[in-house]
Amino acid sequence: MMERPDWPLVAFVAFCCITFIQIIYYLFFFRRLAFRHTDNTVSYQQTPVSVIICARDEAANLAKNLPGVLVQQFPGKHELILVNDNSLDESKYLLEALQKDFPQMHIVELKQEAKFINGKKFPLSIGIKTAKHDVVLLTDADCLPASEFWIQKMTSAFNPDTEIVLGYGAYYKRKGMLNKLIRFETFHSALQYLSYALAGIPYMGTGRNLAYKKEVFFRNKGFSAHNHLPGGDDDLFVNATANKRNTKIVTDKEAFTLSEPKKTWGEWMTQKQRHYTTAKLYKAKHRFLLGLYALTHFLFYPSFIAALVLSRWELATGVFLLRLLIQALIWYKAMEKLDEKDLWKWFWAFDIFMFFYYLIFTPAVWKKPKANWK
Repeated sequence: MMERPDWPLVAFVAFCCITFIQIIYYLFFFRRLAFRHTDNTVSYQQTPVSVIICARDEAANLAKNLPGVLVQQFPGKHELILVNDNSLDESKYLLEALQKDFPQMHIVELKQEAKFINGKKFPLSIGIKTAKHDVVLLTDADCLPASEFWIQKMTSAFNPDTEIVLGYGAYYKRKGMLNKLIRFETFHSALQYLSYALAGIPYMGTGRNLAYKKEVFFRNKGFSAHNHLPGGDDDLFVNATANKRNTKIVTDKEAFTLSEPKKTWGEWMTQKQRHYTTAKLYKAKHRFLLGLYALTHFLFYPSFIAALVLSRWELATGVFLLRLLIQALIWYKAMEKLDEKDLWKWFWAFDIFMFFYYLIFTPAVWKKPKANWK
């Protein structure tokens, strides 16, 4: 007759294993970003760069944010390629007026939709092919550089071996819980992709703040591998081309971009679900590492409750507090690095929130994405 499992021991061991895996992620990956030294010096030996922005019916955002791109303090050669993708609003007239004062801006007017190419990959491809310089720096029409040294800071990371530079695209600090959750989720995502890059395992970047050499684009045959998807022009492209030798990150606060966050829960959920539809196409090693972290993060609190109820509560609490202290320190330093320090006092609540976040958004990985890029 088989012996009955020792459920208190099983619950405690399972909780310890889950916590151990979480601590490994914090100490091997996330501490790299948290304790990274940021070089605030400005390099004046800069590679010529082409800034590329694609816009569709973004007149209001262009009026608000484009001047911040046009007045950048950059000593080297640079240009701004603005791809106006079939806009029906007054974008055309706004851009023509700005071009009179800023001759470094070149406007590309697209008047036909690209067949069989979804999202903004076609206008972005046209912008890259139009660019005069070897380095392209990408952002969106709804993004504002955090400083007039954005171009300098982002391009200063390039050297002969560097082909891709990952930046941070932050959101404005506004009142309300939704704003805090959006900013935390953005921080949590950046904590992962920036830390993985520092560990030599880059897996994604964000199109709100991303730079790479045109050679990488052409060597990868552009976005042809995922032209059928509405997304992927940033994360899937980086996933396919980045490696430990050719990728760097920039965490200087003057190199950030700022965007207005979504104002309703529905808009934010739609945005996140769209973003997650590309994750299933990452390389297998990236899916494994991201999946293991998400799974153990999701199981952490249920396993803690089980261990608390079934086994010795003081031992379970001790293990819980060990992980909490490590997390608190690393999140504090990383939030300070990414200028999100005001979120830290709520870090424990955000950690609990992630359990529900995974429940809501993980199914989006298997959903078919909708064919739009706005």
